[in-house]
Amino acid sequence: MIMRKLLLALFLGTVGGCTTFSDTYQVAQISTRLGDLYVWLYKEVPVHRQHFIDLTSSGYFDDYSFNRVIEGFVAQGGCPDTPEGFAYSTHLLEPEFRPQLRHVYGTFAAGRDNNPGKLSAGCQFYIVHAADGIARLDENYTIYGFVFSGMEVVDQIVAVETDESDEPLETINLNIKMVNMTRAEIEASGFRIPE
Repeated sequence: MIMRKLLLALFLGTVGGCTTFSDTYQVAQISTRLGDLYVWLYKEVPVHRQHFIDLTSSGYFDDYSFNRVIEGFVAQGGCPDTPEGFAYSTHLLEPEFRPQLRHVYGTFAAGRDNNPGKLSAGCQFYIVHAADGIARLDENYTIYGFVFSGMEVVDQIVAVETDESDEPLETINLNIKMVNMTRAEIEASGFRIPE
């Protein structure tokens, strides 16, 4: 009888441990000299989400920065715009528009050039800084995340001194990694995890 109770306790402890582990979520942590921001990546946009995770895991973004920042509009990072666009990029992705995802303050989305297929440059992202959002970008640029913590850092990023092309005069390097956070840690910011 005692052995049966001990085995049951061990089993419940193991199951409880698994339950706790399943309550963690992988999010992106973007560290800059001005502070850290945390990004929820939407599972309903699987290709863009996985591409960003793969680039992050490979250290791709380590050589890049926030290269275009406009207060009241966006903070853009990753591979910079080029005069010829992204036609020859190996990071082009088909659009994944979702009607429930809109360009609101804190939206995390993929940049692109003016291509007719609205293909994303998966190596470039931007964060919406416009308080009222940017509705004209909806269904034109793929949204695949949301900054649930650290928008005060974005406020600082877009306020730095820039040149005529909106590039910061003092580089804001990117250090991006994927981290695990609990539901409680994420929702402490006021963000509700999509079910």
